[in-house]
Amino acid sequence: MANAQGDLFAATSAKELERQAPLAARMRPRTLDEMQGQHNIIGDGRILRRAIERDALFSMILWGPPGCGKTTLARVIAEHTKAHFELLSAVTAGVADLRRVVAEARERLGMYRQRTVLFIDEIHRFNKSQQDAVLPHVEDGTVILIGATTENPSFEVNPALRSRARVFVLESLTEEQLGNLIDRAVSDRERGLGELQPLLASDARGYLIDMANGDARVALNSLEAAVISKAPGVGGKRLITVDDMREALQSRATRYDKNGELHYDAISALHKSIRSSDPDAALYWLGRMLEGGEDPLYIARRMMRIAVEDIGLADPQAIVVATAIQQTVHFLGQPEGDLALANVVVYLAQAPKSNSVYAAYKQALLDVAETRNDPVPLHLRNAPTGMMKGMGFGKGYQYAHDAPDAHVDQLHFPENLRGRRYYHPSDRGFEVRIAERLAWRESLRSVQADEASAPPPRPRTTKTVAPVVDPQADAGEEPQLPPDETLAPPHGVPRGRRRT
Repeated sequence: MANAQGDLFAATSAKELERQAPLAARMRPRTLDEMQGQHNIIGDGRILRRAIERDALFSMILWGPPGCGKTTLARVIAEHTKAHFELLSAVTAGVADLRRVVAEARERLGMYRQRTVLFIDEIHRFNKSQQDAVLPHVEDGTVILIGATTENPSFEVNPALRSRARVFVLESLTEEQLGNLIDRAVSDRERGLGELQPLLASDARGYLIDMANGDARVALNSLEAAVISKAPGVGGKRLITVDDMREALQSRATRYDKNGELHYDAISALHKSIRSSDPDAALYWLGRMLEGGEDPLYIARRMMRIAVEDIGLADPQAIVVATAIQQTVHFLGQPEGDLALANVVVYLAQAPKSNSVYAAYKQALLDVAETRNDPVPLHLRNAPTGMMKGMGFGKGYQYAHDAPDAHVDQLHFPENLRGRRYYHPSDRGFEVRIAERLAWRESLRSVQADEASAPPPRPRTTKTVAPVVDPQADAGEEPQLPPDETLAPPHGVPRGRRRT
């Protein structure tokens, strides 16, 4: 009798909890066909859909932005599988909870031959030891793991665990898909808002879709807040205007994480926009970062880096301006300092570009690392003692200030590097004048003499094009994933980031 009463109480409690749940939870799709988006992984004929329909699941990691349907997909899988479904949140669960689930799964498998699907929401919040606690039980098949994360699994999920699971990348919902969800919620009388008779103005609908940023949870819960707070009008209908939606949303659902993937995406976009001399796009990405809560001093430091890497001597004032702006941002703080950053972004974007010095230094470092380190030529050495003078230190040295225009025909390399040229000024900005000032070097006897016997210079293209360098690892961009990484995110999703 007591058990029957307990079961009745639990059922009543679950029903009431479902009725009181936010609109986004009530409107969760219950079948694969009800789901909006993610056709790249659950469309007809796709491997995950086939596995779900045939109850032939395997361990997987679902990676995608908030509100794209990761938890919903896990619940749909639970509805379509004969396996027992266990849900844990990495925010509240610990190793003890994992041990309990694994023990029950082992018992269930032995007694009833029933598998257990373990869904871990926010799996990136588990530390290494907690993820390691799951690993052996995924390995031996005691549980089938489904992990959901908004963070790049390449950095937030242990390689050993990741290698035993398929990674599926989920994308933000499109405007059309969000619109379909909103329309269904407005008309649905069972789980949606249909009984409240909302009338959503077309401009309010468009505003909600735009401000939700592809996040279904934000869209539906904001819609519910607008509808239930609106007093009924004629005939009990509730007209929802743009002002109602604006009040319900309060602020845009900004997709930015200054410590996560979007931070690296945005700074890469800002850097590349400046490098390509596009001040308008650069200002946009600057605004995205600042509105998302990015540290303005981090951006200021990046501007200094751009000034030396991508502008260099084409505009020697660029680093001066960038340094001054860094001091301005530090002194003013926000929001005044934001305008200072806008100034330097536009200045750097319009400045002539050159990576000639950067490329020259890289070539010099290659020779330092990969050629014989011969001694400094005797005529370049100081001779503070008589013995050193007798050994020839400083003999034949030409003091540049005694020569016309301070130009001397003198070897400054070790003998094995005679004739090397690293720095090739570009034909942009101030480097045009630099090229003119250095033109006298081409007639030097010390360069021409014995050139045939000198080691060949490293391969380079033309005089104004820098030697080939890795634009990701070396030119201020974030590198790609390690060579053993097999994750292939969709267009627009970065493969990885450098942690510095």
